[in-house]
Amino acid sequence: MSALQRLFKFHGGVKPAYNKEASTGLPIAVAPTPTLLVIPLHQSIGGMPRPLVKAGERVLKGQRIGGADGNASSAVHASTSGAVVAVEMRLMPHTSGLSALCVVIEPDGRDEWIARQPFDFRKASPTQTRDYLRDAGVVGLGGAVFPTHLKLNPGKHGKLDTLVLNGAECEPFITCDDVLMRERAETILKGAIIMREMLSARQVLIGIEDNKPEAIAAMEIAAQAANQAAGDLAMQVVSVPTRYPAGGAKQLIRVLTGIEVPHGKRSTDYGVQCFNVGTAYAVYEAIALGQPLISRIVTVAGNVGQARNYEALFGTPMRDLVALCDPLPDSDRVIMGGPMMGLLMPGDEVPVVKATNCVLVGSRKLFPPPPPEMPCIRCGECAKACPADLQPFEMYWFSRAKIFGKAQEYKLFDCIECGCCAYVCPSHIPLVDYYRFAKSEIWAREVDKEAADIARERYEFRLLREEREKQEKAAKLAAKTAAGREKAAAAIAEAAKPAATPEDDTKKALIAAALERAKAQKEQVHPGNVSNLTPEQEAEVTAIEARRAEIREMAKPHLRQDD
Repeated sequence: MSALQRLFKFHGGVKPAYNKEASTGLPIAVAPTPTLLVIPLHQSIGGMPRPLVKAGERVLKGQRIGGADGNASSAVHASTSGAVVAVEMRLMPHTSGLSALCVVIEPDGRDEWIARQPFDFRKASPTQTRDYLRDAGVVGLGGAVFPTHLKLNPGKHGKLDTLVLNGAECEPFITCDDVLMRERAETILKGAIIMREMLSARQVLIGIEDNKPEAIAAMEIAAQAANQAAGDLAMQVVSVPTRYPAGGAKQLIRVLTGIEVPHGKRSTDYGVQCFNVGTAYAVYEAIALGQPLISRIVTVAGNVGQARNYEALFGTPMRDLVALCDPLPDSDRVIMGGPMMGLLMPGDEVPVVKATNCVLVGSRKLFPPPPPEMPCIRCGECAKACPADLQPFEMYWFSRAKIFGKAQEYKLFDCIECGCCAYVCPSHIPLVDYYRFAKSEIWAREVDKEAADIARERYEFRLLREEREKQEKAAKLAAKTAAGREKAAAAIAEAAKPAATPEDDTKKALIAAALERAKAQKEQVHPGNVSNLTPEQEAEVTAIEARRAEIREMAKPHLRQDD
């Protein structure tokens, strides 16, 4: 650790019994391939990946079996080669006990890989590199499983000041990041170098809690080698005080940089981004080796004879991992994660997924039933312990009373559900359960409101369409009526004209015949005495022609009237 690195403090936090020593005595082991892999398609935040295979197909290790649904999603891959038995609903690793669409693969024992080749991110555009990581299925392995390609964006400024690697691992019992840093520190920092270039970050700070001396030593050696190769001091390992939840992204950013990232804001707006050390390892494997994310390090601990860390394929039943560690006879539950933020599984047959950092085996002796819940005495201990600097007792009162608007006013959604408030509560109130209930109710109401808004918009559009059609029909009817009236008026006017008599027709015929004869005679007659005329004779001829023209003019009105 550099002597110049200044550390800051975050509000609250607790120091529970960590129970980490039992699972760090042995190196990482590779878990055997199970007889059946159940791989959920939805393993990260974002949309549900669409299935790309059908029952009866043969797949290779690393083959995409679930395509990302848009940009805010991440692909899913076959963990080994074999036959697709089914694409169907199976039990998910979640407290709710709900099912989700899964690809069930029967391994063929050949473990045959797809063709793999490195991805040259330096020659590709940032967008192409992020798309590659999306299709490689790389997500955050610290627990939030947020798609990594979305976070590998430097934001509006085009560069960052600090890339933070999170190796704090503050949750009790969990040691997967600890042993990963001990055994694969060099690979982690190779991934960090790739991420640093993509983010144009000035420095990389690796935060590790001071209860992991072996991991700190291994990472410092790797950081020194990386700095010497690069000719700078960009990589820096920082030992941070052990205090739960120092491994929270916002808390670690606060400790290392002093920056407070408000709720709803992006850390990139403040020049910093945080990734788990396991994520950096997965980025290196995807970019440098062409290997998609198909496995992860999982801690198996708790009520077992020998706790250990295993590299497990996604889709491996949790019961298979538990069996490797000799579970004790009184084991009665399986928790995914740690005792503070972990989720109780509906059964031990649920599969290992990208979010599975720990399979914690429980018993009544290890995790005795909580004492009866008593009334809140407003002692304020929960507020003192809250790392997000909230007022948990106020959120509790309004959540319990279902006054969700007031709960939101007290920044309910700033709660990271770390469990510190419940841990110190003298009344043994399961505060986090109330907050989760309130959040789910608010989300459900938002969904209902959105559906109601859509229904209202459709109804208003239908009324508008009906009114428009009504107006168009009225306009067409009015135009048709006007045309009928014009036609009727023309008929009446035609009927009002005086009828022509036979005498009129005879008169018109005689006049027309006379005019035709005069015209014919004029054309046939060629007078021969029109040359060498005297002035008197010319004047007489002119007068005759004038009288003829006058007669013709007098005859025209009669012809028009007869017509």
